[in-house]
Amino acid sequence: MNVGLTGLMAAASQSALAAWWEQTKMEFTLNFIMRDRWKLLLTGLQNTLLIALFACLIGIALGLIVAAVRTTWDKTGHVMHKGLGRSLLHFVDWICRVYITIIRGTPVVVQLMIMYYIIFASSDNGVLIATLAFGFNSGAYVAEIFRGGIMSIDKGQFEAGRSLGLNYLQTMWFIIAPQVLKTVLPTLANEFIVLLKETSVAGYVAVGDLTFAGNRIRGATYSAFMPLIAVAIVYLILVMFFSWLVGKLERRLRQSDNR
Repeated sequence: MNVGLTGLMAAASQSALAAWWEQTKMEFTLNFIMRDRWKLLLTGLQNTLLIALFACLIGIALGLIVAAVRTTWDKTGHVMHKGLGRSLLHFVDWICRVYITIIRGTPVVVQLMIMYYIIFASSDNGVLIATLAFGFNSGAYVAEIFRGGIMSIDKGQFEAGRSLGLNYLQTMWFIIAPQVLKTVLPTLANEFIVLLKETSVAGYVAVGDLTFAGNRIRGATYSAFMPLIAVAIVYLILVMFFSWLVGKLERRLRQSDNR
């Protein structure tokens, strides 16, 4: 009797497993194979990486400029003679502070919509607008990363540069910048990972990123599980890969410090 009951349960389990497998294959075919919907995810992935990469480059360039202005004022503003140069530097420093405050104090999705619907309302290049929006957003955080790195350098390093006959800009470029870059490089790499995930809100302005592609598939097939899980898995793989690269970079930097 027990043997027969066990056999029935095993047969029922196998039948349920087979039914689940057939349903999964149907869902997979519906969401990715039919009408080549997998190409939507591929295009979305390309746009996501494109936006993240160029936004990161914009953020680094903008962050360097803002950090240079702010640290120059913090370090030399109190010893500069009153005049046009000091007033101009103070004004630019004030603009940089306002920029950082606004960007860090407002959600990135709101900044994205302002860029798309107000500032560049006449343009239909969503990828470019998203790249600029995320680049300006990243620039505020990168500026603080660089500023923190510069301010952490011992004051004696600046004095050593001056004693060698270098002016302020030469001291920053030849002595301070290499040390700062080595210090903040892992943090910048992590900023790229954060930026990569932040691009998932680009779909708010109909930019065909990875998340938007998954949502389009969901809207076409009325099946939410498969496309959204696929998007989550792709993001997870990307983050794990770049996190591995960051860890490898940090280990390489630690090894160079011990030499």
